[in-house]
Amino acid sequence: MSETMSAREARGPHEVGGAEARPERRFEAVIGIECHVELKTRSKMFCGCPNEFGGEPNTNVCPVCLALPGALPVANTAAIEHMIRAGLAFNAEIPAFSKFDRKNYFYPDMPKDYQISQYDMPLTQGGVVRYWLDDGTMKECRLTRIHLEEDTGKSTHAGSGDGRIAGSTYSLVDFNRAGVPLMECVSEPEIHSAEEAVGYLESLRRTLQQIGVSDVKMEEGSLRCDANVSIRPVGSTELGTKTEIKNMNSFRSVHRAIESEIERQIAVIESGGRIVQETRGWDEVKGVTHSMRSKEQAHDYRYFPDPDLVPLEVSRAVVERIRAELPELPPARFVRYTTQYGLDVKQATQLIDNVALALYFDEVVNASGNAKQSTNFVLGDLSRLANETQTPVHASPVTPAHLAELIALVEGKTINSKIAKDLIERMWRGEGSPKAIVEREGLAQTSDPAAIEKFVDDVLAANEKSVGEYKAGKTNVIGFLVGQVMKASKGKADPQLVNALMKQKLES
Repeated sequence: MSETMSAREARGPHEVGGAEARPERRFEAVIGIECHVELKTRSKMFCGCPNEFGGEPNTNVCPVCLALPGALPVANTAAIEHMIRAGLAFNAEIPAFSKFDRKNYFYPDMPKDYQISQYDMPLTQGGVVRYWLDDGTMKECRLTRIHLEEDTGKSTHAGSGDGRIAGSTYSLVDFNRAGVPLMECVSEPEIHSAEEAVGYLESLRRTLQQIGVSDVKMEEGSLRCDANVSIRPVGSTELGTKTEIKNMNSFRSVHRAIESEIERQIAVIESGGRIVQETRGWDEVKGVTHSMRSKEQAHDYRYFPDPDLVPLEVSRAVVERIRAELPELPPARFVRYTTQYGLDVKQATQLIDNVALALYFDEVVNASGNAKQSTNFVLGDLSRLANETQTPVHASPVTPAHLAELIALVEGKTINSKIAKDLIERMWRGEGSPKAIVEREGLAQTSDPAAIEKFVDDVLAANEKSVGEYKAGKTNVIGFLVGQVMKASKGKADPQLVNALMKQKLES
């Protein structure tokens, strides 16, 4: 698997009537995102059952997460600290006091017939997600809140019948996931395109992964998102009627689903219809959204404080300890890479999407003082070798100090790029210091004009046909002749000097 592959590359180009395809569009999309993230803890939110993906169905369960009579929940301290960490990463307020509530709804995968969640007094309030687009534009979207709750079980619908014949269809429920700590990140409706929605989600995912609160794997369900989409006439400030899109299992699906729903709503309005507030599913195969049910309102859930859980009082000392532990976060790293180091958007994103590689890169830059050459080697030869050998760059024998040493040899014209590439291969095989290899084997670049002139004269004498072709106007043969000099000098001749001398003699 590629050492550096962004989710943006994986989702593909715009596919359904994007802004580029509709510059005359009369409507503006208004989008809010609800993102559910399973937290990375050893145990579930309110009991001691293991919090792990997979396993035989209904094996990671106990009386608490199955809601058996008399079983009482106890809140997971690690999950609460993860929530505080996430809130601080997005500059949210951490109130001194919060509480858990019961959110009542009835589904087969909900053992209690209610969900322990947070309503009016969540663990974090406000905050902002900073993100960037493909062209490097930085944007912001405010958060309403991030609240803590428990996940549901998982239903599997099977069978081959149409449901009208008894026994022809059936559903299975696995409660292993029920009770897993889940945080819901709720954005303000400040996103206006599918591209912005994906950029927002990518930044959210990167940040949560870097601070260690979740593995954010969409394929395992630890990151799930719903999009609330509405449209309004361009220039209007009033919000239109929204629909909620579910069942999006990749960033590519998010992009396609939002584009499809925007087009559907525009078509409805332009044909004289009206948008109905509802929950819609995303059909990946057909590429369209479809109606599922009417959208619930807050009062439908009949929230009330959970009587089995005491309110939470968050110590300011705990908040400041967690704040001090936060690393440099992706948006700040992106700005540093693109402004201070001069990386392009793709290069910066490649590094940011691989935290270990980014930390390695930073060490190389600090040791070498040369961001450009560090970028070339880390994202070029080293990432290629990492992919070929399935060994991460940071775990390879090429230490940041040795790579900085190699960069110094190149910049000081002690060696040329051809020898540098050979040295990278040898360093990857564990041969150690590039400076020691160069000195031991006499690989230093030859910059003596007299010595190089002899190589040039010998090559010209041995290739009279190519010389004639050059004088007849076929000037690209100079590349072949220079290559012959480099071969004769065993790669040690200074390429710039070779080119200058070769051109001088051919044109004399």
